[in-house]
Amino acid sequence: MAARAIWKGSLGLGRTKLPVKLYSAVEGRGLHFHLLEKKTHKRVKQHMVDASTGDEVPREEIRKGYEIEPDTFVLVEEDELEKLEPEPATDIEITGFLPEGRIGEQYFDVPYYLGPDGDAKSYFALAEALGNKRREGFARWVMRKKDYIGALCARDGYLMLITLRFAEEVLTARQLGPPPGKAPDAREVKMAQQLVSVLEGEFRAEDYTDEYEEKVLKYIKAKAKGRKPKLAVLPKRRPEPKSLMAALSASLKSVSKKEKEKAVA
Repeated sequence: MAARAIWKGSLGLGRTKLPVKLYSAVEGRGLHFHLLEKKTHKRVKQHMVDASTGDEVPREEIRKGYEIEPDTFVLVEEDELEKLEPEPATDIEITGFLPEGRIGEQYFDVPYYLGPDGDAKSYFALAEALGNKRREGFARWVMRKKDYIGALCARDGYLMLITLRFAEEVLTARQLGPPPGKAPDAREVKMAQQLVSVLEGEFRAEDYTDEYEEKVLKYIKAKAKGRKPKLAVLPKRRPEPKSLMAALSASLKSVSKKEKEKAVA
């Protein structure tokens, strides 16, 4: 099934504008259960209720309020919020370029593909230039009444636009505070490096699946056929090693054992 564009606009690089289409780069999945009444198995609806009395509140009597102090709210109306919305626009403004990797991973949010919308030659020239130079652009735009910032980069010959979180949404590693205990010694660092070397390999996304979702779907399908499937017993957790050295040593032994078993097989 061919991808469908969810938004159209243009990349603004100085005085140059490149028409593009925006496509989702990820597709949400997951199990979705309906809420049913226990005896009749009919669907139930959720209603807004007064938190103090439990009485249902009609939709037309509900207002939005921002809490500025405990139990003190500033009421805002929909028309007031509409007046504050950003002006509609179709331009993705590129404000500058920087080397790849300069934007911290914690800032990245949702990835999108950008496809050409007419001028394919200029589009692929820009994608190739970004890939060859190993650069990514910093972008700003308005989409669906919301301000966005993002990173423009090249992936597999195409352009990708990844939305970024704003600074106030991101926590830094410094906020974790100093680590407790002593710093690792040379032996522990060397053993950790050995473990990393042993586990080196290529990332293949298709090798990883949501095992919990698969088990739940298998269980549901079995129940739908009138069976009474047995629930798998969760394995007991092994006691955690008391020291980093013991943990690293146990991990190395486990990995070595698996490698030997593969070689024999």
